[in-house]
Amino acid sequence: MATETMQAVPARGANKPAWQQAVRPYQDADLRRSLWQMLNSIAPFFILWYLAYRSLTVHYALTLVFAVLAALFVMRIFIIFHDCGHGSFFKNQRANDIVGILTGFITFTPYYAWRHSHAVHHATAGDLDRRGIGDVWTLTYDEYKKMPLGMRLFYRLYRNPFVIFVVGPPIDFVVLQRLPMVNHSEKPRDKNSVVITNLFLLGMFIVMSWAIGWREFLLVQLPVISVASSIGVWLFYVQHQYENVYWERHEKWDFVDAALQGSSYYKLPKILQWFSGNIGFHHIHHLSPRIPNYKLEECHEQNEIFQIEPLTLRTSLHSLHVRLFDEDRHKMIGYHKPQET
Repeated sequence: MATETMQAVPARGANKPAWQQAVRPYQDADLRRSLWQMLNSIAPFFILWYLAYRSLTVHYALTLVFAVLAALFVMRIFIIFHDCGHGSFFKNQRANDIVGILTGFITFTPYYAWRHSHAVHHATAGDLDRRGIGDVWTLTYDEYKKMPLGMRLFYRLYRNPFVIFVVGPPIDFVVLQRLPMVNHSEKPRDKNSVVITNLFLLGMFIVMSWAIGWREFLLVQLPVISVASSIGVWLFYVQHQYENVYWERHEKWDFVDAALQGSSYYKLPKILQWFSGNIGFHHIHHLSPRIPNYKLEECHEQNEIFQIEPLTLRTSLHSLHVRLFDEDRHKMIGYHKPQET
């Protein structure tokens, strides 16, 4: 793979005291900026959804245009939901929880259940011995080779780009997020959040079916959630699935190394960076989830230790070809080991 696709990072163990000093000034939420982000994300979503509905009488192609635009705002709303889950969007935790629950309705995601699995993801990212919750299914080369043929074929199906980015995301957000048994937490509040979200979505479907018709509702909502979930899954995937990503066995696993080497800096065009709520600065986010999304770029620009070589839209496409982690080479590879040089 070309050098430009690599994720250049500080040496392992470097700058550990420095990063704590670097992130500290950015860890407080700014109420004005949080409220403004809610306004410029949620209001356009509802406007575009309404326009998508009204355009059904014109042409469905126009409806899809509005639906795609609405989906981009759903992605931005999900970042608000995400920050609330980390307790970083507001200083007050109750405010985070209320807004998190409400934005979870828009994004079809149960707030407390998701918050639990995502916290596990942050605590275990890059740890080969603690995979399986809140992450993309990733096998090592040796694990894959020892699997029965049927399981290998299933893994290949799961990792197929069409399945993981087109078919899988709407199934996850529309169907799997509705199932309490998929939630890994045993806490009643976490499991109840699935039920409450489901009841709200059912109520919304009934009301909208009465108001505009079930067919019209689905013609707008299904493309919105499908596009939004597909983009969201791609962003999550490329943040932790690239050639030189960090994976280690638990006894050697290090939090700082996992953040700086196991989370990409995805440098997007400004408009996509805005819609994705700066989540491309993912290495900083994993170091300090307490930084609200609107301060991540400032933290990056004002601290040289975080200015690592980025993935771009073009180079990130190479991530489509990584399938397994090669523990001998400490990098992601395809289904076959490259020839020794």
